[in-house]
Amino acid sequence: MDLTDSPQDAAFREECRTWLAANLVGEFAEAAGIGGPGSEHEGYDVRLAWEKVLGKAGWTCIGWPGSAGGRGASINQQVIWNEEYARSNAPGRISALGEGLLGPTLINYGTEAQKERFLDPIRLGEELWCQGYSEPNAGSDLANVQTKALLEGGEWVITGQKVWTSLAHWSDWCFVVCRTEPGSSRHKGLSYLLVPMDQPAVEIRPITQLTGTSEFNEVFFDGARTPADMVVGEPGEGWRIALATLGFERGVGLLGHLVHFRHELDHLLALARATGRSTDPLVRQRLADAWARLFIFRLNTLRSLSGVDGPVAPPEASISKLFWGTWHRDLGELAMDLAGMASTVGEGFPYELSELQRSFLFSRSDTIYGGSNEIQRNIIGERVLGLPPEPKGALP
Repeated sequence: MDLTDSPQDAAFREECRTWLAANLVGEFAEAAGIGGPGSEHEGYDVRLAWEKVLGKAGWTCIGWPGSAGGRGASINQQVIWNEEYARSNAPGRISALGEGLLGPTLINYGTEAQKERFLDPIRLGEELWCQGYSEPNAGSDLANVQTKALLEGGEWVITGQKVWTSLAHWSDWCFVVCRTEPGSSRHKGLSYLLVPMDQPAVEIRPITQLTGTSEFNEVFFDGARTPADMVVGEPGEGWRIALATLGFERGVGLLGHLVHFRHELDHLLALARATGRSTDPLVRQRLADAWARLFIFRLNTLRSLSGVDGPVAPPEASISKLFWGTWHRDLGELAMDLAGMASTVGEGFPYELSELQRSFLFSRSDTIYGGSNEIQRNIIGERVLGLPPEPKGALP
C-alpha cells in the first residue's frame, strides 16, 4: 500500500484545496467547523446552502459513476477529498446519508426509474434522507424488525416505530426496512422501502441527548404510504439490500473523521501545554498512545479500503468501527482528565457546553451506534477469524 500521492492524485489534492479556499468565504467561512458530532443541530440553513454550492460545482458524490452524475473518482481521490474537506474546517455535511448510503444503494440495486427520480436531487442537495433501521427491540439485532408494510391499492401502508433516526426532523425521505410478509421472522420477509416523510401519518419526536441537542429522533409510522414501486430490489429482499447499505457506511468517509479526530487531539495537546500537564510522564504517555492509535487507525482504514470490489464492504471494516469508537471514547475521558475540576462546570447557564465537554459526552455513544462494540467483535470473530458462531436460541 503506497501512502504517497501519485502525480495525478497530487494534482487532484491541489484542485480540492484551491476550490475549498476560494469558496469557503462569507457566511460559509463564518460557519467553519459547525455541525460536527454533538452539534449536528447547528447552522441548518447555511449548511443546506453550502450543500447546494457543493452540488452545483460537482463536489458531492464524487465517487459515483459518471452515468449517475458523479466524477467516477478513484478510492484514492475520494480519500483525498474527504481529508482536504475536513482539513479546511468546512461546515459539516448535511446530506451524508443520501450521498453515502442511499445513493450507492440505488446505483447498485435500484430501478432505472428510481435512479432517475432520486439521484440528481441527492447530488444537488435538494432532498435529504434519513435511515429507518433501528427499533426499540431491533438495534444491533436488526433482523428483529417489527415495523410492518402491506400492499394495498398500489401503495405500501407502513405501521410501526423507528428510533435513533439521525436528522429525521430535516429529512424529506427515509429508507425503511420493514416486514412485508405476514408471519415471517428474522431476516426473511423484509423489504427496503423509500418513504416520504412529509405526510400526516409520519410523526417525528426528537430525543434529547446528554449534549442537550437532538440529532436523533423517534419516528412513528401510523399508516404512512408510499407507492408500490418504491421498493428497492424485490419485496422480501430487504435484508440483502440493508446489509449492502451498511457496507457503504464504513468507507472513505472514515478518513474525513480521522482529520476531525486529529483536530481534537491537537486541542488536547495544546491544553496539556497550557496547563503544564505536558511535563507529567503519565499524561505524556496517554497523549503519545492516543497519537499512535490514531495513526494506526488511518493505516488500517486505508488497508480495509484497498481491493474493495462491489457494494458490500469487507468484514474487516468492523475492525475500523471497533477501533475508532473505542479510541474516541478514550480521548473524551483523557480530555476531561486534562481539564480537571473545570471539566465538571458548564460554559454557561443552564446547559452550555464547551467543545471538549460536548465531544466527551457524545463520544459515550461511539461504541454503541452504528453497531455496538460487542456486535463488531462477533463479526470479527465469525467472519474474519472464522471462529464458531455464537449459539442461537435459548440456552438449556
